[in-house]
Parts: sequence; C-alpha cells; structure tokens
Amino acid sequence: MNFTDILGFVAGICVMTSVIPQILKVWRTKKVKDISLLTFSVLTFGVALWVVYGILKKDMPIIITNSISLFLNLIMVYFIIYYEKE
Repeated sequence: MNFTDILGFVAGICVMTSVIPQILKVWRTKKVKDISLLTFSVLTFGVALWVVYGILKKDMPIIITNSISLFLNLIMVYFIIYYEKE
C-alpha cells in the first residue's frame, strides 16, 4: 500500500464516520424534524456515484470507504423517512 492509498483511506474514513453520530442520535431520540431528507438523499446519490467511479477506476480506497458510507447514509435516509411519520 502506497502513500496515496493511505491518504485515500484516511480521507474516506473521515467522511464515512461523520454520519455515525447523527445516526446514533436519531436512533436514540427517534426525532428527525430538523434533518433534511433532500440533503441526505443528494449526499447518498453522490456517494453512490463515487462507488461507481471507484469501481471504474479500480480504486480500492474509494470503493471500500464509499461503499460503507453509502450503507450508512442509506440508514440515515431510512430513519428520516421512517421517523418523519411519527
């Protein structure tokens, strides 16, 4: 693994983990009133495009970190839709 790959993984991990505190807060409180579904939807779509880009470029740091980020953002979108009803 070279320096560029390490840098890519570190950057991806920072972005990937940034949504975890929000997911945990929503999970605990069941409140999403002040969270934008549009923002998380656009973010999730953008991350999905990064996964496709990583696959096309065969870039493992992009593929791995953005795939996990995509999963986490999908959880957040689900929570927003699910808890918005309550």
